[in-house]
Amino acid sequence: MNVMGIIFTNDATLGELTNKRTMASIPFGGRYRQVDFALSNLTIAGIKHIGIISRHNYQSLMNHIGDGEEWGLELGEGGLEYLTPYSMSTSATYRGKLESLYSAMDFLSYGDKDEYVIMIDSSVSCNIDLNEVLSSHIASGKDVTVVAKAGIANGVKPIDLAVKLNKNGEVADLAVDYAASEEYLASMDTYVVSKKWLIKRVNEYIAHNLYHMDRDLILGGWQRGDVSVNVFQFGGVALYNESVAEYFANSMSLLDKDIRMDLFVNNHPIYTKVRDRVPSYYGESCRIENCVVADGCILNGNAKHSILFRQVTIAEGAHVEDCVIMNEAVIGEGAELKNVILDKNVTIRPGSRVIGTKESPVIIKRGEIV
Repeated sequence: MNVMGIIFTNDATLGELTNKRTMASIPFGGRYRQVDFALSNLTIAGIKHIGIISRHNYQSLMNHIGDGEEWGLELGEGGLEYLTPYSMSTSATYRGKLESLYSAMDFLSYGDKDEYVIMIDSSVSCNIDLNEVLSSHIASGKDVTVVAKAGIANGVKPIDLAVKLNKNGEVADLAVDYAASEEYLASMDTYVVSKKWLIKRVNEYIAHNLYHMDRDLILGGWQRGDVSVNVFQFGGVALYNESVAEYFANSMSLLDKDIRMDLFVNNHPIYTKVRDRVPSYYGESCRIENCVVADGCILNGNAKHSILFRQVTIAEGAHVEDCVIMNEAVIGEGAELKNVILDKNVTIRPGSRVIGTKESPVIIKRGEIV
């Protein structure tokens, strides 16, 4: 079965973390970027024709992915393509995913081999067998398959697309941007459609001034009886990184071995850009407790319950607890950090003290000296 993939890089804002990068290129888990999950899920399913749609701040993303070699991709027509920018020339602002697809119509229309399209948003991290999702879509005979997850809706968190099923597993209700109760499933922003159907619908909806995937195409189409919806319930770990608090909590959840195994190993490996570094150095007086530690670190101080990316330096007498410390950060002697996110290349001066909370961690932006 010939399938093309589309990755949306997401324009959600995570404060200073997305000031100069897209959601897709946010570092995660010590060695990875958000986009690595979507790319790995697609390519391991045998999908090699992939378009990455991004509107702005995409240089970091392109630097990370390069020509796609780590994922077995080839840059160029029929392989990996960067589709940037996607805002229409007639529009000053981005109005939705349907508009971005309309702007990428040359990519969608390329060739006659691809029968289906799998669309993925990079804000949700998971390890999923997309061949199972595709099989479910084909067997259902429905227009759209929505991948959804139980246990996310809680009556408080707004859900982009909330789905309620009846006792027969059919869609009983859909709601958009709704703090749905627990009986609803939360869309993982992953969809399967036929390519011909998608091209036809995008052209129709744009012509009628409709631009939103969830609200206009899926919810609106379902309510009018024009669009039939199949739901694939995903049973594995799905981490929604849609706010700073969620990103921080999800990063901390990687300290749980079962979550790490489900996310990075169980179905298939998650690939990322290869950066060979020397092994991390642990000094005689350091104490590292329940941390994820990448390669190239120099650890002479103490770290507890933290995620340490590549080439992090923790000087003697420094104490780091419940923190996310990104690449090449330097923490000086005697410094104390708790509930802090340090972006890349941050320097913490000796003796400094930075304390946040789990609900509102302190973010130190890239390259800052504190």
